Amino acid sequence: MTVKASGGSSVARPQLYQTVPVATISQAEQQDRFLQRGELSELASYFSSGGLRIAISETLTRNSELIVSRAANRIFVGGSPLAFLERPAEPVMAMAGATRGGGSVNVSEGMKLGTVTYVEGRAGGGGGSKGSGSGGFLGLGNLFSTNGGGGGPIPAGFQPINVSRYGPSNMTKSLRDLSWFLRYITYAIVAGDPNIISVNVRGLREIIENACSSAATIVAMQEMKAASLGYFKNDDAARTIVAQYFDVAIAEFKAPTPSPKVRQRESNDQQGLQLPQIYFNAAENRAKFVMKTGLSSAEKIEVIKAAYRQVFERDITRAYSQSISDLESKVKNGEISMKEFIRRLGKSPLYRKQFFEPFVNSRAVELAARHFLGRGLSSREEFSKYFAIVTKGGLAALVDAMVYSQEYSDYFGEETVPYLRGLGQEAQECRNWGPQIDLFNFSAPFRKVPQFITLFAGYTQPLPDQHVYGIGNDPLEIQFGAIFPKETRNPRNRPAPFGKDTRRILIRQGAGIDNQLSNPAARGAAPGSLGPKVFKLDQLPSNYVASKKTARGASSSYSNASSVKYTESSTQAVIRAAYLQVFGRDVFDGQRQKVAEIKLENGDIPMREFIRMLAKSDVFRNMYWSKLYVCKAIEYIHRRLLGRPTYGRQEMNAYFDICAKKGFYALVDQMIDSLEYNEAFGEDTVPYERYVTPAGLSMRTMRSGSFGEKKVNADPTPETPRFVELGTALDRGDTELQNRIAQGVSKRREQTKVFKLTTTSDKVALKTLIQAAYRQVFERDLNPYVVKNEFTALESKLGNNEINLKEFIEGLGCSPLYVKQFYAPYPNTKVIELGTKHFLGRAPLNQAEIRTYNQILASKGIKGFINAMLLTVEYAEAFGEDTVPYRRFPTLPAANFPNTERLYNQLTKQNGEIVVPSFEPAAVTDRS
Repeated sequence: MTVKASGGSSVARPQLYQTVPVATISQAEQQDRFLQRGELSELASYFSSGGLRIAISETLTRNSELIVSRAANRIFVGGSPLAFLERPAEPVMAMAGATRGGGSVNVSEGMKLGTVTYVEGRAGGGGGSKGSGSGGFLGLGNLFSTNGGGGGPIPAGFQPINVSRYGPSNMTKSLRDLSWFLRYITYAIVAGDPNIISVNVRGLREIIENACSSAATIVAMQEMKAASLGYFKNDDAARTIVAQYFDVAIAEFKAPTPSPKVRQRESNDQQGLQLPQIYFNAAENRAKFVMKTGLSSAEKIEVIKAAYRQVFERDITRAYSQSISDLESKVKNGEISMKEFIRRLGKSPLYRKQFFEPFVNSRAVELAARHFLGRGLSSREEFSKYFAIVTKGGLAALVDAMVYSQEYSDYFGEETVPYLRGLGQEAQECRNWGPQIDLFNFSAPFRKVPQFITLFAGYTQPLPDQHVYGIGNDPLEIQFGAIFPKETRNPRNRPAPFGKDTRRILIRQGAGIDNQLSNPAARGAAPGSLGPKVFKLDQLPSNYVASKKTARGASSSYSNASSVKYTESSTQAVIRAAYLQVFGRDVFDGQRQKVAEIKLENGDIPMREFIRMLAKSDVFRNMYWSKLYVCKAIEYIHRRLLGRPTYGRQEMNAYFDICAKKGFYALVDQMIDSLEYNEAFGEDTVPYERYVTPAGLSMRTMRSGSFGEKKVNADPTPETPRFVELGTALDRGDTELQNRIAQGVSKRREQTKVFKLTTTSDKVALKTLIQAAYRQVFERDLNPYVVKNEFTALESKLGNNEINLKEFIEGLGCSPLYVKQFYAPYPNTKVIELGTKHFLGRAPLNQAEIRTYNQILASKGIKGFINAMLLTVEYAEAFGEDTVPYRRFPTLPAANFPNTERLYNQLTKQNGEIVVPSFEPAAVTDRS
């Protein structure tokens, strides 16, 4: 099967083992409830015994080598297994039959030769220090014990294993395995849950049987149990805990390897559909709810709540105070099965409103598969089948098709509530891994875009040309560096499949036909005039010996050499080019490496060593190493020193290994001492950019204002002299007139929304226009402020075509509300300003206009003033009979444009300042 698309690499952290707090809280969280009294008591007892568990683990860890060596000495003969331990504890050993004070015999050498055996001085947890005599008597007692102090019955078929025949490598592996058993037992003791033992021990019987002997391993584990219990003779609680976990380990080891869990499905494609049983045991335990007739009322309620959480993704009883009481009663009384209950929930109006109506059919099918089958869609064929069903029969047909399917019957039957078959529950398909994790982890109402159908469509398309990690936040064209999801909250996780042999497509700088897969000897070819500019020191220092091998690699040796035969200016040009290439920019004077420059100018070092000194400087380290993560640092440094991006993941892994083991300076040495550097640049050439990625080339050449690589000289457009332009007669037509009219005025010349009365049949539009008229005349919406409907009669007349809009505006201006708001509180000059603002959309033009309107206002009152403005030619040309007045931007002479700005920007009720006063304010005189 050829993989053409991928579901992404969503981060999944499987639970390798459970602890008491994790398991308890996980069960309560799955059931959406508080911890019960029994669970709280279990947690309290676990935390109260925490000190004891840690002390037990510490004791077993401190004496682990003695426990393992005693178990190995029980099953091996013909030599001392202790010699194969990584750290033999010699001070606690004593030779059998040796004198107390005798120290002349080399115990370690004797054990390696197999001529002596040993006993444990501290085994059994007896009193006495290392030098006390009690340790020796305990050792003698253990020496003559037959079955390890009651560790358990010896299994049938047990035979001691000869060390000499078994071999050193097998002996080391056996001791490692016994130590591994003991280590996981200490883990389980601290965690308070034997699940970690079950996961890591079960299924090893067949493996050890092929390499050693399962019966011998059981005897060794029983001996380890007896030795461990000996350290807690006076502590019954500790002995109980140790014995319990050792018994679990022995029982799990005796159990045969469980068969893997196979996913049941209709398709014949079984790729990735087998899950080892140990992974299932290690996964987070997910409670499964089954409706039985003999359950209590409270238990039945919990099962029903589990059904709500599965179908509606929430407990609707607690969250929304909703329930389907009729269905609940029937399922409690056994009138309908749980399967029928789930089917009717899917057909309920609540489910339709929550998960069908707000979504397109594609997303509705995905959500239904989550709710009723507990998984995501498997293939495009399955999606097409369910999509055809929901298109033809709607939601009811879709629910019936899933609930009545053979898969539902195999997994859930008639009584079990569907559950999420997620990570660790069963085998997961690799091709829809990412969307399925998202489908389980995120709430459905917040993810309305279909995921599976877009992924399945990618299988029929060619290999996508996109980032192999999806979309990241990397500003460079670095495709093989680590990409962190910071600042990318919703990345499209549809990466192009890649492997260890995936390589970048690199474009060579210059006219050469060589690429990264060609003959390495061709790397040294000069790029020529079409490629990047190359800086080279044509003469090497005198007495220079190239490629003298040192411990670091290809290096060089020097003697007192004469200066390079270069002028000072040309040498500085080469040095500047080296700074530009290594640092990517000109450096400050305080950042220059003066010592390295002097050595280069005097001929003490070649250009390669100068580049090495620049790369190892503190300035370069702070720029490209200290502040970056390792993968991106390697990309930057590789571009600077070797002039190209990395080819692929394989090359990146090699550099990463060097950084992890040897650090930054070893990485620089590896690049500069490499064969590629020697063939491409040698000892005298400043590194230059040899290859770029297609993305990098497009970023440089396809943006506006950038220059292409072809460097074609276009003919410049001849410019007309300025005096010729000034002497040319212009066509003073309509365009020139409009330009002269528009001078001195901002670009915003027209109101974006003009309310014009076209018909009175559309009542909604008429209401909107009336509200716009209120806002223009009264500078506010009237509905929140007016108690009585003062303008009902005017609105009715306007709606019945008895008056036009101009007369409606006149009625608003002559109303008592307008007189109260904009006439009574202000002097005449301010009233004129407000009138021109409300009815002409501008400020007063000049003092002559103010004097004219002032005479009308004094002689005819407010009504005469408003009639005079509405009867002007300006109003007729600007608004006519059917347009609501709006803020206009007057043309020439534009003297009142700033006044109009000030008038509209100030709040009328909070600022009584007159914008265009009719006289100059009196100067303040000093009367002191």
